[in-house]
Amino acid sequence: MERTYKEAVERRRSYYAIDKRSPISDAEIEALVRLTVTHVPSAFNSQSTGVVLLLGAHHTKLWSIVKETLRKIVPAAAFENTEKKINAFDAGYGTLLYFEDQREVKTLQEQFPLYAEQFPFYSEHTSAMHQITLWTLLEDAGLGASLQHYNPLIDEEVRQTWHLPEDWKLIAQMPFGVPVQEPGTKTFKPLDNRIRVFNELRIEN
Repeated sequence: MERTYKEAVERRRSYYAIDKRSPISDAEIEALVRLTVTHVPSAFNSQSTGVVLLLGAHHTKLWSIVKETLRKIVPAAAFENTEKKINAFDAGYGTLLYFEDQREVKTLQEQFPLYAEQFPFYSEHTSAMHQITLWTLLEDAGLGASLQHYNPLIDEEVRQTWHLPEDWKLIAQMPFGVPVQEPGTKTFKPLDNRIRVFNELRIEN
């Protein structure tokens, strides 16, 4: 289902109703992850982004961790809706976890002290580029996804469960699967309020 890049960007949406199917193989999904992590740019070429692909029982385990973590802190009267939302993510085929290696951030802060305060933000920018690239590639492959943020509540258990490096900071979770329901109509703010174009140099006397 290959489209032009512009078509893929236009089609990318948040899909919350997904199921445990994939139109491409696990190896092809992994290849999309490897392509993204290899070629997406990073601030100062830090290559600080780490991605974990969870499939099968590992995918289910993640959403069990989320559910049981929230069960401890969400009021019982409100937990039913929370559980339905989490079950919808678990209903998908897999999940991508996005991390940023804090060792790389600290190294750059030491090497370039003038920008030290900015490197955590640059790291977030790097992660965001990986997220949107993989999200668009999944869409192009016929998979629907959404971006979730249950960190930092689940960080430590996720790190221990999959034996991940201590310096990997969890940024976001992206459940994906074949869409079983189209998203609602997307509304757009006026572009003239969001875009400025200057194409002539005029010097005022």
